[in-house]
Amino acid sequence: MLKSIDPILTPDLLWLLASMGHGDDLAFVDANHPARIAQSTHSQRLIQLPGMSMETAIRAIMSVYPLDDFDPDPVRVMMPVDDPDRVPDVQRAVLAEIERAAGRPVTPGKLSRPDFYRAAAASFGVVQVGDSSSYGCFLIRKGVIS
Repeated sequence: MLKSIDPILTPDLLWLLASMGHGDDLAFVDANHPARIAQSTHSQRLIQLPGMSMETAIRAIMSVYPLDDFDPDPVRVMMPVDDPDRVPDVQRAVLAEIERAAGRPVTPGKLSRPDFYRAAAASFGVVQVGDSSSYGCFLIRKGVIS
């Protein structure tokens, strides 16, 4: 246990977050996402947080993770296949947590399912939560600490 560190932030997860550099993307995926994609990432690391909601996981992670301020789309989401303009509840909840941590509004970039899979495979690593909410998949770019 560490003082003032959310217990959701496991040693492996903290290693992954600390190993990233400015401009690296981290893929946050739901329970339905194919975890094998982690094998293609830079770190080849898959961190699993079973039984956890995406909103809870993002709240903990954003307590230590700086959001990239230099990129116009530091957060990207997977668009619903059936209705690309729809914003699923899980996306609303997670974006609220990111905005709270960043202290500013964040408008996410939107990726099609195949484009999201390609971008996730090119990310630094993957965090998979137990949340089975549809379209609970995010790419979040790491910024700098100023």
